[in-house]
Amino acid sequence: MANIKKIVAREILDSRGFPTIEAIIELEDGSVGTFAVPSGISVGKHEAVELRDGDIKRYAGKGVLKALINIYSKLSPLLIGKDAVSQSAIDKLMIDADGTSNKGKLGANSILAISGAVAKAQANSLKISLYKYISKLLNKEEMLPYIIPTPMVNILNGGKHGGGNIDFQEFLIVPPKSSSYSNSLKMSTEIYYALKETIVAHSGIPLLGDEGGYAPTLFSNADAFKILEESVLRANYKIGLDVFFSIDAAASYFMKDHSYKIKDRPVVLSAAEFIDYYANLNEQYHLLSIEDGLHEDDWDSWQQLTERVGQETLVVGDDLITTNLARLKKAVDKKACNAVIIKPNQVGTITETLEVVAEAKKKNLKIIISHRSGETNDDFIADFAVGVGADYLKFGAPARGERVAKYNRLLEIEHELS
Repeated sequence: MANIKKIVAREILDSRGFPTIEAIIELEDGSVGTFAVPSGISVGKHEAVELRDGDIKRYAGKGVLKALINIYSKLSPLLIGKDAVSQSAIDKLMIDADGTSNKGKLGANSILAISGAVAKAQANSLKISLYKYISKLLNKEEMLPYIIPTPMVNILNGGKHGGGNIDFQEFLIVPPKSSSYSNSLKMSTEIYYALKETIVAHSGIPLLGDEGGYAPTLFSNADAFKILEESVLRANYKIGLDVFFSIDAAASYFMKDHSYKIKDRPVVLSAAEFIDYYANLNEQYHLLSIEDGLHEDDWDSWQQLTERVGQETLVVGDDLITTNLARLKKAVDKKACNAVIIKPNQVGTITETLEVVAEAKKKNLKIIISHRSGETNDDFIADFAVGVGADYLKFGAPARGERVAKYNRLLEIEHELS
């Protein structure tokens, strides 16, 4: 047992240059845990609320000093002296102190910073790897064997992550699950190299998006698939054997008046027509997954998409579910998806995140642990993905320090497990 002795929080910058919170928890036995909160730009409207200052004279209104004040004045007095062994009790104290359904009073960023730092500090106090501690939190005992989830590597960015160059937000390559993690990372990185060469060969400029993927100027989403195909071949791999394609459409951001407008079609598409589009795309490329293919509140269309392509393709809910237990249960009841994105900052505590993971496992949904577009060098979610036994993970491109920190942490875990 080790009680919380000290809480320190400070304002740092994320990978987009926006302020975020880093919290440091010190326990009475000298153990320390540090956690930095990520932030998304493509944010589902049902996510927990991150608290920003709104002072346009400072960081264009994106400062987090109000959130820091809440940590020092509201949360620290509640938590100093509490035993770090009880993650759920600590998280509940913070949830109750906020008292809102979306953590809008104290800020999900304030609460998650402490929740994550407590988990890290307790793992260090027990002198065990963080992924083992996460497993114990989820399962109440260590679950063996540990498996490294298969990476879904975002090498081409569009939508809000790529400056609107094309409609879909992420084009991902996914190695087969039979491949070792280190070999999967090698293949993905070599295709990433080849994509840059392909873009330059077509006289394009290899600009980078928020998550490190290339964001060339293209005329349509179909063009993105073409240069991905060429890049896979250039790297001497085979589509459908060595690597598969996936997309994150983030469709809520180009749906207006219940219709979808994409560069590949001269007219707007109804939800039914857009589902036909996905079905045709799937016949052509045999997509491993389609994430956020429809608007986040169009439950009936999600059900139709899953019924149409869900036998051979993962229909993945991110903005649909936002790591929210009630929305996950609704998605299961409606058969609206067969896979779920898990992001701790969408809900705001480690305990609530684990509750959603447990429910998804219970209902046999595939679990994908994901970063955010605004990341830090914190590698917590690498351990989290292993600890909860996720099927897949999304950390962005195999480039940029905030993404590579997580990929390299998995290499370290793979070495430890071997």
